[in-house]
This record gives sequence, structure tokens and C-alpha cells, in this order.
Amino acid sequence: MDRSDAARSAQARLEEWIRLHGDKVLRACYLWLKDVQLAEDAMQETFLKAWKALPEYEQRAQMSDLAFLLRIAVNTCRDMRRGFWFTRVNRAVALEDLPPGQLSVCDEDRSLFLSVTQLPLRHRQILILYYYIGLNLRECAQALGIQLSSAHHRLKRAEACLKTTLEGENTNEAQVPSSH
Repeated sequence: MDRSDAARSAQARLEEWIRLHGDKVLRACYLWLKDVQLAEDAMQETFLKAWKALPEYEQRAQMSDLAFLLRIAVNTCRDMRRGFWFTRVNRAVALEDLPPGQLSVCDEDRSLFLSVTQLPLRHRQILILYYYIGLNLRECAQALGIQLSSAHHRLKRAEACLKTTLEGENTNEAQVPSSH
């Protein structure tokens, strides 16, 4: 295969990844960064980095395509979160800033979504990858660059943290205001 055939093959592979996984990568980036424009930038950077790393990935191919892309997305979002601007801006998610798909869900699902976005990043990441994106634990570990046992432990801790958060919200809602 000459150089131009390899370039066309890489371009076709990238286009296929964007078609198959672009939405999942964008959603994951949004949930990590809590900003639509930053998520779009992170997604573009993810696919650019994936394209550059494609020859090495094809030689090793030790993970699924989606796990490979999300590994790059995790690192890209992590780098963006470390940036000067990101650390100086309020990242709270307002209801009107939610993606359109989230606005059409019931209040309970929206509450769950908002609770997940408020968790610490390490808990939010594993929950997003496992439940929202649909990766198995091995793929989650690959995407996060951690051992399988660490991914399992992190998922259990994240579930417990989310449960505590949700139970606290239910307790607060159940309390009746006093009539003073």
C-alpha cells in the first residue's frame, strides 16, 4: 500500500469512527466539561489525536475502537480542565444549558443526570463510561488507563456516592417546612 492509499484508508477509518462514535464522544466530553462549546472542541481534538495515533493503534489494537477514542477524550478533557480559563469559571450546570435530549425526560431522570454531573470527576467518569456510554468494565479500564480491578472498585464507590447523594436529595424533598 503506497502512502496515498494509506492516507485514504486512515481518512476512511476516521470518518467511520466519527459516524459511529462521534455522538458518544461528544456526550462524554460534555458530561466531563459541562460546557457545549468546550465539549465540541474536545471532540474535534479527540478525533484529530486519534487520526495521528491511528498507525500505532492499528499495530497494537489492544482495545475496542470506542475505548481507544474515549481514552483520548478522557485525556483531552483532563488537559482542558487543567487550563487556566477552565479553573476560573463557574462550571455549574443550569437547566437551560442541558442538551436538548435531557430537557424532554421526566424530572426523576433529569435529577439523576444533574446528580451525576455534580459528582467528583473520577466518579462521574466511570459512571458515564459504564452506564451512559455502555462500555463494559474492561473497556472502561482501558479508556481511563487503569487496571480492571481499579475500574471495578471505582465503579462501586461511584455508585455508593451517587446513592448517598440521591438519598440526601430525597430526604430534603420529604421534609415539610415549618409554619413559623
